[in-house]
Amino acid sequence: MKRSLDRLDKQVLRLITTDARMPFLVIAEKCNVSGAAVHQRVHKLIDSNYVKGSQFVINTDKVGYKTCAFIGVTVSDMTKYNNVVTELEKLPEIVECHATTNRYTLFIKVYTHSNRSLRNFIVDKLCTIDGVSATETINVSLEEIFSRQLGVYDEEVIKKQK
Repeated sequence: MKRSLDRLDKQVLRLITTDARMPFLVIAEKCNVSGAAVHQRVHKLIDSNYVKGSQFVINTDKVGYKTCAFIGVTVSDMTKYNNVVTELEKLPEIVECHATTNRYTLFIKVYTHSNRSLRNFIVDKLCTIDGVSATETINVSLEEIFSRQLGVYDEEVIKKQK
């Protein structure tokens, strides 16, 4: 049975998406509940697949990945789709992969060390996957301005802000 989010779930989600390392006791204080209640809620949110995990976000530029590109991938034959996805998952340069509508079958976000390594990635890795019939580098990012998690808000909170 699918559980729905209540007000406390949404408060907890707002806080942990702002700072995944925030102690449960701090969250409890902000939500006016016990630390045990927050601990239990977070585990229920994880078990219900509302939360897929937590992670540290690497500063890609600091670790030498200077080029970020968005690439459209066309799969030649949909019977090869699963193979293509499996092979894409093996490539550590790909940080996101989306099934899309319209022109491309898949849309990927890639980090490489340089423009030359991006070229090598496309030619030597991406285009050699059985089932990939075409790729198109849509854009190379000049700079990531911001990145954030999707916010979870109560409709009542939104109404009060207007």
